Amino acid sequence: MSKVPASRVHLYDTTLRDGMQGQGMSLSATEKVRVVEALDRLGVQMIEAGFPDSNPKDLELFELLASVPLEQATIAAFGMTRRRDREAAEDPGLAALVGCFAPVVTLVGKTWALHLEVVTKVSRDENLAMIADSVRFCAESGKRVVYDPEHFFDGWRDDFGYAMACLDAAVDAGAENVTLCDTNGSSLPHEIEEGAAAVVAALEGRGASVGIHTHNDAECGVANSIAAVRAGATLVQGTINGYGERTGNANLVSILPALQLKLGYDCVPPDRLRLLTGTAHLIDEICNLAPDPSQPYVGRNAFAHKGGMHAAGVEADARTFEHMDPRDVGNEREILISELAGRGSVMSRAARAGIELDEDAVRRSIQQVKEREHRGYSYEAADASFELLLRREAGTYESLFRLESFRVITEKRADGRVETEATIKLWVGDERYTRTAEGNGPVNALDRALRAAITEQHPEIAEVELTNFKVRILDEHHGTASVTRVLLDSSDGAHDWSSIGVSENVIEASWEALVDSLEYAFQPRAEGAASAEPAGAVGDA
Repeated sequence: MSKVPASRVHLYDTTLRDGMQGQGMSLSATEKVRVVEALDRLGVQMIEAGFPDSNPKDLELFELLASVPLEQATIAAFGMTRRRDREAAEDPGLAALVGCFAPVVTLVGKTWALHLEVVTKVSRDENLAMIADSVRFCAESGKRVVYDPEHFFDGWRDDFGYAMACLDAAVDAGAENVTLCDTNGSSLPHEIEEGAAAVVAALEGRGASVGIHTHNDAECGVANSIAAVRAGATLVQGTINGYGERTGNANLVSILPALQLKLGYDCVPPDRLRLLTGTAHLIDEICNLAPDPSQPYVGRNAFAHKGGMHAAGVEADARTFEHMDPRDVGNEREILISELAGRGSVMSRAARAGIELDEDAVRRSIQQVKEREHRGYSYEAADASFELLLRREAGTYESLFRLESFRVITEKRADGRVETEATIKLWVGDERYTRTAEGNGPVNALDRALRAAITEQHPEIAEVELTNFKVRILDEHHGTASVTRVLLDSSDGAHDWSSIGVSENVIEASWEALVDSLEYAFQPRAEGAASAEPAGAVGDA
């Protein structure tokens, strides 16, 4: 299809309501406020906060949000059409909606005859009255109303006439938008486009816009949303990172750049789009989730290149293997190092670290990588250890200390207690240090003893924190004699990095990764050289 003319598409985020229906998802009211503030900085126009009276947490959230200044976003309260046995003005749910501070009310109602028969057990006419009464009550109470026809596309396929009658009831009663819901996530893009186009044509000139709300059960959530926009929808509902029930909702993190960068739609201010990666990662952090490294646009691997030919192509012209500039969404290019690495990959990583390599050093570095990866190392997952390898070959490596010996003792007592003690003897410059420390395991004890020894002369090392510890057995058929790979993730609060150790002895492998982590932080760097992967803060994206 040809590129569509630029036009405005509004983003409606439902992370705090629909997103929280995902398995294991739960946020406190104050955490939800942080999510709202992050979405507002990104430029999202509407943020659905949930049901204002469904539980004490949501009640607290609405009380907090009432005093939160927002630059871009409007808060929407979510609720259902009136119950079948009472007037709209007497429905407690609708009373809570019109009584809260939120200027927008989103109402969900039934559209599919199957639900009328087996769920609500009301007639088609009564369902239309429930829709009209509820929308009219909210609109006459001064609220802007978005109407979500639940299971719209199922209803459209079953009986297009009645599905449209539900929309007509909402629009005639004062809804400013009807957002078509693919609640089961069962539809494919051509069905969404056809249905959305029919609704857009039917509502033309009636003062109501059309939106789209899709789920990802058929892995089409993003594609379906884009199809609806191309058919004329001007509002897209979704969640950050695709959170949601079952397989999730449409992912706004992918929808936003696809619409704005690839199709020319105006969604958020251009400068805000560069906050996308930081926002996605921040909200993952708030939700206590690890960011998906392979997530399109914002994942760490989204613009990562491993093969030597690919890396060389990107160095020559990024368009050869990248569909867009990663900086446009606040991400960055990553050249991964492995046994497939070529000269271009090594030179690129060296340049980023401010390391000068001659041709012999490049050749030695490539050979070292190939030999060490054959033994079990994986440098694409250990940027710090790879930089140290390059520094050794370039002759710029500075040792933090010289090890004399270390010893680890683990004692299990009859009462069930396990105690671990590590003793380290090493030299820092001309000074010899002997330190002993206890820990909750051998690695923790070694870390404490090592830091106790070296922080006297290098207090900045105290800022380094180990954030993750991963162990993998590389040749399982050897049992307890197998080679072990240890990966450590570390941070100094501003940057993150990873280091690696490999040995048949898990303590030795852990020691190697631990030392690389601290020595990486100790290395001098030229001003302007990238010291590590930037931490994903929204303000710095």
